[in-house]
Amino acid sequence: MNVQLETLNLPDRDARYRVVQWATGKVGSRSLRGIISHPALELVGLRVHSEAKEGMDAGELCGLEPLGVSATRNLDDIIALKPDCVMYMQEGYDLDDVCRILEAGINIVTTRGEFFYPDKMDPEIRERTEAACLKGSSSIHATGSSPGFITEAVPLVLASVARRIDCLTIDEFAYIPESCSPEMVFDVMGYGRPPGTEFDPHLLSHMAQCFEQSLSSLADALSLELDNVEASGETATATDPVKIAEGAFIEKGTVAAQRITVAGMRNGQPLLRFRANWYCATEIEPDWTLGETGWRVLVEGDTPFDISIKLPPTAESVAEQMGGYTAHRAVNAVPYVCAARPGIVTIADMPQIIARLS
Repeated sequence: MNVQLETLNLPDRDARYRVVQWATGKVGSRSLRGIISHPALELVGLRVHSEAKEGMDAGELCGLEPLGVSATRNLDDIIALKPDCVMYMQEGYDLDDVCRILEAGINIVTTRGEFFYPDKMDPEIRERTEAACLKGSSSIHATGSSPGFITEAVPLVLASVARRIDCLTIDEFAYIPESCSPEMVFDVMGYGRPPGTEFDPHLLSHMAQCFEQSLSSLADALSLELDNVEASGETATATDPVKIAEGAFIEKGTVAAQRITVAGMRNGQPLLRFRANWYCATEIEPDWTLGETGWRVLVEGDTPFDISIKLPPTAESVAEQMGGYTAHRAVNAVPYVCAARPGIVTIADMPQIIARLS
């Protein structure tokens, strides 16, 4: 039987793509600078949300010289530009806006976790998004550092030398005080609370949705069948008081570390597993094995790997540095998404993303 495979379209090396940046937070600002420096991309527009930024020059909003591209809050202005691609990086998402962009024939690259893998998307979001792509003959692709790079791109490379994987575990390590204010540490993330209290259901739900899609996409790409995906949260407590800021402490015996596990299961055992280990102290009970900020990828199978990826500090703040890891993969994906078939495209629907560096 002859099987006809869909062609993975390569981008035109001589093409130049007109791009709009959507939002200018930590990730959006890094994306903006990445677009400006990319030899195949041309920044033609900028969408912002605050009145204070409206009318400002895009270069000034990301710490560069003025470029002559002014920020707007009007979606009609963006569509009128007829860009090839919108970099959609706002906090939260507006499905009406996403669909209007796609219906207008404009491709989207996004770091939003809602658009990684069609089979695990919310049915309404999937239906409306696919209809918009069909109407506009456009594509949408979700990526970033985590999920994205570490849950898809890296595992696919490691699996390229394997014939059997028994379990693949990705541990993410983040020392929270480096990138979060004391208010964020205590009031939002819940560190310093008594042990035994309910794990934040909103945080668990958000992580489960994002990483279920990404791990399921990885499983599909590797032809691995998962029975289901499970998510759980656990905490560890400080063995001694931990100073977060002047006059702000995590007291001994209160929550100083949190771990969220999202696992693709087969036959009752994890087959593909992501664990977010977020901590304010390393002296904790129980004694988890914590690494420096970065990732550890453990592959168990016929070609095992145990790889640590550390993210050494730079002159930037940790939050800005992390924004670069997330934004730059999305920026580098633009030519590939513009060349892709219409629809919701995953990492398996495109060739390997190769950066064009300037």
